[in-house]
Amino acid sequence: MKRRAITFSALLTLLAVASLPATAGVYTDDLSKCLVSKTTPEQKGVLVNWMFSAMSLNPSVAKFVTLPDAQRKAFNVDMAKLFESLVTVTCKSEMQLAVRYEGNTAIGAAFTVLGQVAGRELFSNPEVAKGMSDLERYLDNDKIKAALNPAK
Repeated sequence: MKRRAITFSALLTLLAVASLPATAGVYTDDLSKCLVSKTTPEQKGVLVNWMFSAMSLNPSVAKFVTLPDAQRKAFNVDMAKLFESLVTVTCKSEMQLAVRYEGNTAIGAAFTVLGQVAGRELFSNPEVAKGMSDLERYLDNDKIKAALNPAK
């Protein structure tokens, strides 16, 4: 039961603070480096899909997203398998040291870094970048310049 709580806590931490800067000790840094360097692009896609699935439940965006329960379940299953593989095989020794010397929060902190990297890769996709750049069409650059350079 304690292991399940730790795992669930780590996943919730990842989702809740994926956009916040991670502060960590040397062992958590090592775990973060392992997760980032040894996670394939396909595995990062699993993480992004899972994060999207979870975020789509937020009432602010839920009305715009139709995600069948079977697909949401598949994302959860895929992420559970990925999480287990990363902490029990791929980065097992780094995870053990991080938890031993820096506590259970090391897992969440390290997965936060992985989430940040996966998110950056998602936003670097040319189609996503193009979609985001459409925002510029609706900005009043004169107002922004005035706000950034207030008159003296």
